[in-house]
Amino acid sequence: MHTTLFTPLELGGITLRNRIALPPLTRCRSAQPGNIPNEMMRDYYVQRASAGFMVTEGTQIEPRGQGYAWTPGIHSAEQIVGWQKVTQAVHSQGGTLFCQLWHVGRVSHRALQPDQQAPLAPSAIAATNVRVFIETGPGEGELVAPSEPRALDTEEIPQLVELYRQAAINAKQAGFDGIELHAANGYLINQFLSTHTNFRTDQYGGSLTNRLRFLKEIVEAVSTVFDSGRVGVRFSPLFSTTEEDRVYLGLVEENPAETYLAAAKMLNEMRIGYLSIAEADWDNSPTLPESFRTALRETFTSVIMVAGRYDQAKAQHVLAQGWADLVGFGRTFIANPDLPDRLQRGLVLNSADPSSLYGGTAKGYTDYPTSDK
Repeated sequence: MHTTLFTPLELGGITLRNRIALPPLTRCRSAQPGNIPNEMMRDYYVQRASAGFMVTEGTQIEPRGQGYAWTPGIHSAEQIVGWQKVTQAVHSQGGTLFCQLWHVGRVSHRALQPDQQAPLAPSAIAATNVRVFIETGPGEGELVAPSEPRALDTEEIPQLVELYRQAAINAKQAGFDGIELHAANGYLINQFLSTHTNFRTDQYGGSLTNRLRFLKEIVEAVSTVFDSGRVGVRFSPLFSTTEEDRVYLGLVEENPAETYLAAAKMLNEMRIGYLSIAEADWDNSPTLPESFRTALRETFTSVIMVAGRYDQAKAQHVLAQGWADLVGFGRTFIANPDLPDRLQRGLVLNSADPSSLYGGTAKGYTDYPTSDK
């Protein structure tokens, strides 16, 4: 059968009505104090519930996991209640919503950390060429360089794994259909995975098997809460070693295919529901080699989701090649809450307003017009 963006898809026992996904998109709109999901966030997800699949913005699993002001959490009772209102409203529209569990690790600042402590990391190496966002006043903030992190003691790592498990419990209580582990973009799990940020000499560092251990233990832990078919993992493999591309948190592995295919093989054996590949999306960014796309498809037999500057034609191409099963549309979905309908009918698309992507009010968040407005 010819697969299109509008062909249903099975994921973890759920029938997704199409293959158009809302990927995780940081919007920094949670209620303060407490980083609590609010009615504006509920409306935002409900507006986009015609997607076959939606993943929340990165949602910190604990206070130390926060790297940007006003991002929501999934570790307090108030946050769970806030998310319950979101999931109930999405489900009333027939939507599917997974919670992205997030810990930024070293990509944070003392101003965001409990008691102004240093951020956590596998090794005490500061993140460069990246900025974090701290609050300077009510509704006001600034971008600053991350603080130098401290290296985790070996005995602290199982405690972090347990925090992921508890976050999964909280996500289930909040009514989410599943969870996605954020192992991309230079955040904590990615920091364990990368030779650029992991210089540990214990069982969590050194060999690729050891660098994958933290992710493996987390997947095992959260799979005791959700069936593994309702667990996804997001990676951001980069294949260029130009200086310009190294700016992207500097996590370009010496052999990215080896690293990420080994990770995919491990996760395939653990029977997770899907792999999410965040492709480079800046101007003149490197593309994923077709050889990697093909090898990933051969290695990982469950659902593969891709995202990163996809339009309808490019999305249809990767589906036709069998390289992916789900396609995330980021800024396009921000600006077009009724995106599946617009794509199916070939309608003109709204453009996203870059000034309102992070923080602020309903403007540039829930006020984008649908095609019938």
